[in-house]
Amino acid sequence: MHQPLSRRRFLSAATSATSVFAFGSRFRRCSVLAADQTAPKLPFTLGFSLYGMKTLPIDEALGTCAEIGYRDVEPALLPGYDTEPKRVSAARRKEIRSLADGLGLRIPCLMENIRPVVDDKAQAENFEKIALAAELAHAWKPADPAPAIIETVLGGKPEEWSKFRAPLLDGLGKWADAAKKHNLVIAIKAHVAGAMHTPDDTLGVVRELNSPHIKAAYDFSHFERQGLDLEESLRTLAPETVFVHVKDNRETAGKFDFVLPGEGDIDYVRYFRILKELKYAGSVTVEVSSAVHQKPGYDPKAAARKSFQSLHAAYVKAAAG
Repeated sequence: MHQPLSRRRFLSAATSATSVFAFGSRFRRCSVLAADQTAPKLPFTLGFSLYGMKTLPIDEALGTCAEIGYRDVEPALLPGYDTEPKRVSAARRKEIRSLADGLGLRIPCLMENIRPVVDDKAQAENFEKIALAAELAHAWKPADPAPAIIETVLGGKPEEWSKFRAPLLDGLGKWADAAKKHNLVIAIKAHVAGAMHTPDDTLGVVRELNSPHIKAAYDFSHFERQGLDLEESLRTLAPETVFVHVKDNRETAGKFDFVLPGEGDIDYVRYFRILKELKYAGSVTVEVSSAVHQKPGYDPKAAARKSFQSLHAAYVKAAAG
């Protein structure tokens, strides 16, 4: 885990990026969340998807995540978010990168929402989305050899998979060409309610495309809903996985709801030990479901803090042995 953020470093970073948010004394690092520099490390880092912080300006969201202890953030490029591409000028890109760097945060991945099975007009709009996402991804990419990544789900419905697969492959093939042009990796994510919803489906698509520019994003919460095993699904997709989302499920009266990490039954110590064994070295990033962050009274800062407490505790235990 990264070095705890001092108040002086925090305020200096905010000022250097001409932040619009008055950071002040609202942020107090809680000692229980501060990472122990002498503790064993895992090859991956913990992050928070800003998909769950729509109500916060990006400056405040970055400050919150750094103060809590996250190493990574995943900005959302979706309509209405502060990082929607049309809202981010060239100067603003530099400010955000400067602020993230000053806070010790990496931006390894961006969230988009693109559908490959579309008509020609919509596909042209997809290429424009990919181009704009690539500009931001490279502007904010960490200074390491890992690729710039955008991740997306693909739409459709589970019962449509047999007829969805062929046009999906065609659409993703075109995406692969666009991603190659922009030196980008697109990570596609299976969704319990989408046409591509299983690990085997996802692996089959990625392997058939056989492109370094189309890889997988892994999110066990969608497989848990289907009664699939953590280790089996993870081992299936790990060779093609470049990004990991985490959240939990909770069953109430026979109905499943997505919840924050730690509020369900996923064993994150086991999860992290398997990732370590598999030598996964990317980001493990909290995704707060829209079913959670659109509820009245949702507090993005409290959600980020609670999620980190659960994951950091598991991280420490998994790293220790």
